Formats: sequence, structure tokens, C-alpha cells
Amino acid sequence: MRPLFSEGCPHMSDAAAGNADHHDTHSRSAMGMLVAAVGVVYGDIGTSPLYTLKEVFMGGYGVSINHDGVLGVLSLIFWSLLWVVSLKYVIFVLRADNGGEGGVMALTTLALRAALPHPKLRAVLVIFGLIGAALFYGDSMITPAISVLSAVEGLEIAFDGLEHWVVPLALIVLVALFLIQKHGTARIGTLFGPVMVVWFLVLGALGLYGIWQHPEVLKAMNPAWAVNFFIAHPGIGVAILGAVVLALTGAEALYADMGHFGRQPIARAWFILVLPALVLNYFGQGAMILFNPEAARNPFYLLAPGWALLPLVGLATLATVIASQAVISGAFSLTQQAIQLGYVPRMFIQHTSSHEQGQIYIAGVNWALMVAVVLLVLGFESSGALASAYGVAVTGTMLCTTVLLSVVMLLLWRWSPWLAIPLMLSFLAVDSLFFAANLPKVVQGGAFPVLAGAALFVLMTTWKRGRQLLVDRLDESALPLSLFIASLRSDPPHRVRGTAVFLSARPDVVPHALLHNLLHNQVLHEQVVLLTVISEDTPRIAPDRRFEVEAYGDGFFRVLLHFGFVEEPDVPGALKLCHLNELDFSPMRTTYFLSRETVIPSKRIGMARWRENLFAFLLKNANGNLRYFNLPLNRVIELGTQVEI
Repeated sequence: MRPLFSEGCPHMSDAAAGNADHHDTHSRSAMGMLVAAVGVVYGDIGTSPLYTLKEVFMGGYGVSINHDGVLGVLSLIFWSLLWVVSLKYVIFVLRADNGGEGGVMALTTLALRAALPHPKLRAVLVIFGLIGAALFYGDSMITPAISVLSAVEGLEIAFDGLEHWVVPLALIVLVALFLIQKHGTARIGTLFGPVMVVWFLVLGALGLYGIWQHPEVLKAMNPAWAVNFFIAHPGIGVAILGAVVLALTGAEALYADMGHFGRQPIARAWFILVLPALVLNYFGQGAMILFNPEAARNPFYLLAPGWALLPLVGLATLATVIASQAVISGAFSLTQQAIQLGYVPRMFIQHTSSHEQGQIYIAGVNWALMVAVVLLVLGFESSGALASAYGVAVTGTMLCTTVLLSVVMLLLWRWSPWLAIPLMLSFLAVDSLFFAANLPKVVQGGAFPVLAGAALFVLMTTWKRGRQLLVDRLDESALPLSLFIASLRSDPPHRVRGTAVFLSARPDVVPHALLHNLLHNQVLHEQVVLLTVISEDTPRIAPDRRFEVEAYGDGFFRVLLHFGFVEEPDVPGALKLCHLNELDFSPMRTTYFLSRETVIPSKRIGMARWRENLFAFLLKNANGNLRYFNLPLNRVIELGTQVEI
């Protein structure tokens, strides 16, 4: 630790001033991170007051709009925010970081690492992780649609006869949002935080305005009102959780976006600003409904004074766009992790910022989400209709997160079972109630995100299994490297100048591209590098652990390159760090040889025939290693082979 005052410092006041400057700089930096976290992390859950209470009372659940009904619902929302978001996610889930990264895929790798001695448990955890990831994509489809629709619907309150313009205006906003994704959020990202801070301050101010008129709603902080609600409404007690869960939308984003800001800024932003603002606004809306039951048709906008309605619609629209941006960015990040972990075919990843590594753009994911969101808006046409379909995906992801976290707590952190098991059972009980309450929505439209998630689950498992089968089939005809080098010594081929880099998935066998090149061209380069790129289950790899080099003699070298699951695997850039006198990776002297396999489905034991055909289609249309590994276009030679699986 550096001393406060160094030796020979003649003026104590100067050192104190320097320390004060350092403290001010640190404070400004911490405040900047907190504001940024508000903008990116809490956009989704911050816009849930737009539609939650409207859906509770107008969604056909049969809740009585009276004193006990309003206080009971407010108590359910208040304690759900405290239990699910504050306790489960902020206090416990955020502790499960994988090298600083969060999200269901990062949590899955932690759980698999903890369950290493238990193969059967690992297989089950993979299923839970993939289900959680697939359902997150379903959530990414429905969140932008419901958020933007609910914001634009405020125009119906301000002007009569605009009902027919809500859907077209929402589509314009959403399509514009997806069109600007390729330009990145680096330029406008600095606006997200301040805008959302203003949004939460407005939420709190509106809530205080309503509570000041009817302060009796504060009684809802007593959990007895939630218990009495279940007793008074035995038929709809659990079902109403299907609407209450709307207040928890975006809870998973707290964990998924942890890698951008860290645990402390996210936690501080929640307790200092977001939670108080949400609670105040919900209670203010409840007070408005108590005063005027007709306000239940849109309590958020009717809570505002008439003069503030149009500015509030504009601010809400901007806030929902920011919330949608956060979900879309989360889908990009999750896809990048899934690609590196081998569950999704390789796609071209465009980095939109030279400063923020997490700001990426994946065209295929962007356009697929846009099509899904447009179809949802056209199909449901209102936030109320979408709310009746929302919740299955997000509660399914929450349930998977709890299961994975339980394994991490018990096997990785080695917490006492007397503490971990009761806590996890409590989380599982609440998550299961929310999930069960949302299951009936499957027949009300909730099947869309569920079917999308199921399709993505099939794609991910098929790709992972197909790649493993492909490697196994190639290994059947693989030639051990030591035997190959020995045969070359007895009958050396013609050698040409330069360095040849052969990419291979297996470090101990000869790449098929090398065998085909020698068979057809009957030459070898002076330096032959057998390169294997390894994707680790940690987010980033330190520079001193980036590569391993082994020399076999006769100009043959084995190089292993290690990349984390959030890093861009830039092979030429990494090879520049490989300083060996015998190797020359200068661009004009290096040629990269790639193998391109064509899969032929067969009757061999492996996968079902339809899955083999699906894998063959995915492999044919997947981006090759050329763009994924950032290889120079004019220095690559691809050699193909056919493989039966």
C-alpha cells in the first residue's frame, strides 16, 4: 500500500490536496459508472410501471378494484421486488461472476466447473443452461414490443381518435431502433444514463404526487396485505402472479450486464435510485386507482397532470427505446458467448466501439429479432394483449438461474448446506409459483416466445452434438502427428519458402488440410505451424497465457492459442505475439490453410436423421473460419472433404 505522505514531502497540505483530488476523481468515476449502469441495466425493469398495474386490474384476472384489492396487489409487487430482485439477484446472483462476466451462459460454465466430478449432473446442468439461454432470446423478442407499445399508447390518453396510429408509430420506432444497431451505441451510449436517471426521478416524483393525495397506500408495505389477498381471492391468488411478474421484467439483465459495469455500481444503483423510484410510482398509481377506479385503464399516464402528459409520452418512448436497446445488446453478448462455447454456429461479430469491448453487433441476430418483434406487434396490436403472453420465458429463465446457482453455492463456493439449501428452496418455491402462474399464458399467445426458445434449444443442442460427431468421424481417419513427421524424414517432400498455418481442432493429429495439400501439391513450406484455437470457459485470457508453442523439428511447430468466451479470436494479431526466431508470421510470407467439411447424413449411430440434416444445413450456411478468426482474405486456401455422420 502506498503511504499517504512520502518521505521528503515538505508540505503536508500539498499531499492532502493530492489525495483529495484522487478521491474526487474516484468519486466522479464511481458516479459515472452508477449513472451508466442505470441507463443500460435498468431500462427494462424501469419501464414496467407503464403496463403492470393496468394489466393487473384490466387484464381479465378478476381482481376487485377496491381498497383491499389495491393494497393486496401493491403488497405483492413490493415484496416481489424485494425478494426476487433485491435479495435473489442483487445480493446473491451477482456474486456468481465468471471472471467478472455474468449471464446464464457464464453461470452455466461456473456450474459445470463445480460439477466436474459428476458427469450425470453436468449433463443436466447443460440442459438447464441451454433452456435458460433459449428462453432469454424469447424474452428479447417480446420486451421491445411490449415496452414501445405501452409508451406510444399514452397518445390515446392525450388525443382522441389516435388508436389506429399506435401500431404504425410503434413499428416505426422499433424498425428504426434495429436499423441503427449496425452503427453501434458508442456515440449515443452516453445519453442512456442521464435519460434514465431523469426517467426514474420522474417516476419517483409522480409516485410522491399520488401518495401525497392518499398516503394510506403505504400500508401495503405490510406483507399481511399480500397474505390476505390470497385468502380473499383463493381462485385467482396464484394466477395474479402472472401479472405481478411484469414488475420483475429485466431482473435477469442485472446479471447479464454485470460484465460491463461490475457488481457494485449495479447494486448501488438499484438500492439508491431504481428501487425507491419503482416503489414510489407503483404506490402512487395505486393511490390514483383508490381515488378513481376508472384510472385503472391506464394508471401510469393518468397519474400525471394534464400539462405533463405529452412530455411524459416522449420521455417514456425514449426510455422504452433504451430498454429495448439493453435487451438487444444482451442478445448479442449471449450469442457471442454461445459461439465461443460451441453451442451456436460461427457468425461475423462486428465491434462497434474501439473502447468498449462489450459493444458488438451481430447482423443475423439483429434481423431475426427485428422480424420477430414486428410480427409480435402486428399480431397482438396492444401492450395489454402482449402482457397476456408475457412471463413464461422470463420466469423460465429465472427458474434455470436458481437451479444453476444452487450448484454453484453448494459445490463451488462450498457454503454450508444448512444455509444454502433452505435459501435455494425458498428461491425455487417463489420462482416455481411465478412460472406456474404464467403457464396458462401459453395458450393465450405466450406460445410464441416459448416456441422460439424451443427452436433455439434444438438448434444449439444439434450444433453442439453435430460438431462432436464430426470431430469423432474425422478422428477415425486421423494420422498421429509423430508418425507423420517420422514418415517425412524417411521420404522428405519438396519444401518451399514461407510459413504455412494449418488450423486444426485436435492438437495431436495431422490436419486434413495438410494431408490434402501434400497429396495434391506434393510440397511443404519451410515452416509448418499446426494451429489449434481453444475457447476457454473464462471471459478473457491474460497475454502471458495467450499461446503455447512446441517445436517438433524439421520445421514443424505446434501452436495453441487461447481465447476467452467474450474475446474476438484474432489469429493473426495473436500470432504476432509469438516471438520465435524460427517462425516468421509476416503477412506476405504466411499462408493459412483451412479444412471445410461437407456433412453427409447417414444411418450410422449418432443423431436422428432429421437432426443430421439440420446440422448439415447449419454447417453449410455457417460463416467459415476465415472471417471468424480475422484471417487475411488473400492469404487463405480452403481444402474440402466429405464426412458421413
